[in-house]
Formats: sequence, structure tokens, C-alpha cells
Amino acid sequence: MEDRFSQQLKKGVLEMLVLKLICGGPTYGYELLTRLREESHGRFVLKEGTLYPILYRLEDEGLIAARWSQGEGRTAPKKMYEATEAGILENIRRMQVWQEFEETVNGFYRGGNNA
Repeated sequence: MEDRFSQQLKKGVLEMLVLKLICGGPTYGYELLTRLREESHGRFVLKEGTLYPILYRLEDEGLIAARWSQGEGRTAPKKMYEATEAGILENIRRMQVWQEFEETVNGFYRGGNNA
């Protein structure tokens, strides 16, 4: 069981990570859940009820667009998500903000700004 601090950290970066994955190419919900789990080595194991509100928020903000893909053969259609131009730019901006934040926090822990 995770402590509250770990949960809060994850909650704060999930939207950033979901946008980053979508900027890598069109994808659908289940694939996002799988990639988050695999690429984080099991640290980000989400339920659909956590992921879909993030996707809806990103879509409402104009950062991603959703469309239904045609299923092939017996495969059901899937709702695909892809980044908009605004989403790609926002992904870059968020990564810059994250890097500045990370440098500041690490500075504190290295003793440079109040150990």
C-alpha cells in the first residue's frame, strides 16, 4: 500500500505523462493503461476510472482529439486519441516546467538551498 505522499506525487504528474504518451502517436485507452504500467515498471497502474477523466480534460482543453477507428474483422471500433498542435506545444511547455521543478527540488536535497 502506498503512502499519501507517493499518491499525491503520482496524481500531480499523471496528466503530463498521458499527454506525453499521446504526443508519441495516436493511441487508445487500454494501450495507454498498458504503456503507463510497463514504462513506469509498475509504478503507474491505473484503472479506467482514473484515466478517462484525464483524457476528457485534455480533450476539453483542446490538447488532444478523439476519433473512432474502424475495427478490422471481429475487432470492435476503438476510440483513438491523438495530440493536436496545441497539445504538442503544451507537452513541450510542461516538460520545461517539470525540468525546472525537478532541478529546484534536487537543489534542496543536494544541500544547495536549505538542506
